Amino acid sequence: MLVRTFGAAVQGINATIVTIEVNVSQGIKFFLVGLPDNAVKESHERIASALQFNGHKIPRKQIVINMAPADIRKEGSAYDLALAIGMLAGDEKIVCEELDSYIIMGELSLDGTLQPIKGVLPIAIKAREEGYKGFILPLQNAREAAVVNNLEVYGVENILDVIEFLNGKKEIAPTIVDTRAEFFSNVNLSEIDFADVKGQESVKRAMEVAAAGGHNIIMVGPPGAGKSMLAKRIPTILPPLTLQEALETTKIHSVAGNMDNNTSLISQRPFRSPHHTISDVALVGGGTFPQPGEISLAHNGVLFLDELPEFKRTVLEVMRQPLEDRKICISRAKFAIEYPASFMLVAAMNPCPCGYYNHPDRECVCGAGVVQKYLSRISGPLLDRIDIHIEIVPVPFDKLSELKDAESSEKVRERVIKARQVQEKRFEHVKGVYCNAQMSSKQMRTFAPIDKAGGELLKNAMQRLNLSARAYDRIIKVARTIADMDAAENILANHIAEAINYRNLDREGWAG
Repeated sequence: MLVRTFGAAVQGINATIVTIEVNVSQGIKFFLVGLPDNAVKESHERIASALQFNGHKIPRKQIVINMAPADIRKEGSAYDLALAIGMLAGDEKIVCEELDSYIIMGELSLDGTLQPIKGVLPIAIKAREEGYKGFILPLQNAREAAVVNNLEVYGVENILDVIEFLNGKKEIAPTIVDTRAEFFSNVNLSEIDFADVKGQESVKRAMEVAAAGGHNIIMVGPPGAGKSMLAKRIPTILPPLTLQEALETTKIHSVAGNMDNNTSLISQRPFRSPHHTISDVALVGGGTFPQPGEISLAHNGVLFLDELPEFKRTVLEVMRQPLEDRKICISRAKFAIEYPASFMLVAAMNPCPCGYYNHPDRECVCGAGVVQKYLSRISGPLLDRIDIHIEIVPVPFDKLSELKDAESSEKVRERVIKARQVQEKRFEHVKGVYCNAQMSSKQMRTFAPIDKAGGELLKNAMQRLNLSARAYDRIIKVARTIADMDAAENILANHIAEAINYRNLDREGWAG
């Protein structure tokens, strides 16, 4: 008997429906075709043990299984459940007229227990788009899939539950998640706050500007000055995720297998902080079976690179294109996958190998030329793509010990949101641009004109600091953000002056 069950293959952050055709007829052989990998081929043994443990058997007949479309490689153990149900339905052990109305996915343990799988959210979205009635999957993934409305999601713990459900012998209540209520209840939860940071008012101002315009920022300062502490609090002043951004972010983390069991939706902006020993593939994504890298996992959030000069140069250089295009394309001989990578880069570094160059109290012990050599580990083109360079000095004792509370993240975020709202209105008819940092040179001429005084100030700074054309663009973009924060329609000279002040690493003689 020929039957069909349906699963899905995840490519990038999107899913493709896989039709599993099972023909059970007279004979004794077993064939599995349709470009399965070894994990799919090994499903026969897992299915046999799971069925036997629960009082069923693989049909002792000839079984031919085709997984279509045959030109897409089927990877992983998530097809176990769909294959097992197809075999039983082909042997008429399952009789269900609506079998082709369900997407069925799940990895089987030897006792029939279902294990969680990756990529559930993209599969659920595709199932709804294709008009399927329901999605049968492991219970641990049910809440993640249930954020998709107009789709019945059935979380199950054991293959026996699925068999009895399809045969009409058991009722399984669909998992229901009030997506909006759950999202908005968690969107503002945070355990850390800018109020925890004593002093560093100029750095906080630079971070507020960076958050308001979506600008990349690098902090330079000695050990213990608070660089990591400040960086970890940047997500708390960024505008809250929209529901659409939350879904897009959750899709990426779902594909990467980073979702906790029984988690439905990522409601707070990601903060990724990879170690400096990371490889270029781990950072941008890829591998034999491509997976999202750290820059994609930081999509709609913050990528924090601590000790920036300690990263391998090749790792840093591969970020240049994603920083401009806000996406990463991974190409293979037979296919290409595109991952979104719209993140805010926050970097931190010591000013020199010993860490105390320009320190107010301690003397730098680095030799002549060492500071410049240390800084040169970061290429000029990469530094140009970082809009704001800010120098941090240690906080004095009287600031650390004062009892007065610093300004909270909530108050800073309110100002950031107001500035972002100005930008949203400005770019409402411009596709793919949502904040000032994303403006092209052509759009800058339209949206960020500068007056004569500001132009003269910028001209002098360009000549004195020998800035590149990209640095020129960055200064204007940052000045446009500062003007938005001041509710100014045009960029004024004081906005240009503050933006120039945020190019510390471009100052002549900074590194000796």
